[in-house]
Amino acid sequence: MNDLERITAEIMAYYRALDEGATLRHHFRHADEDGGLWYIEAVPDHNELIAIKQAELTSAGQLHRYNWRHLEDEHGGLTDQAIDPQRDPLEPIPAGEFHRVWIAERTGQPL
Repeated sequence: MNDLERITAEIMAYYRALDEGATLRHHFRHADEDGGLWYIEAVPDHNELIAIKQAELTSAGQLHRYNWRHLEDEHGGLTDQAIDPQRDPLEPIPAGEFHRVWIAERTGQPL
């Protein structure tokens, strides 16, 4: 295993552990300047909120999802910055709204 593979594996393991061990989850939405919507699921870790799932619904209706299984692709990636609800322009949303977007593509249900 080369260094890049090892680092990627460590990052994936970190996000997986946060996701699987979380007892408290926070959900947010953010509208970007291009008309897209960002949905984030974050969990506390060492006094910070860390995004463990992130979905982008573009203004063209494309859905891109990121989590420990799929950290990044040609469209973007899971943020590596802590979430600060006091500073970041995020709107708290119910868990159900996040999950509706997160599973929409898999179930074929419209958003």
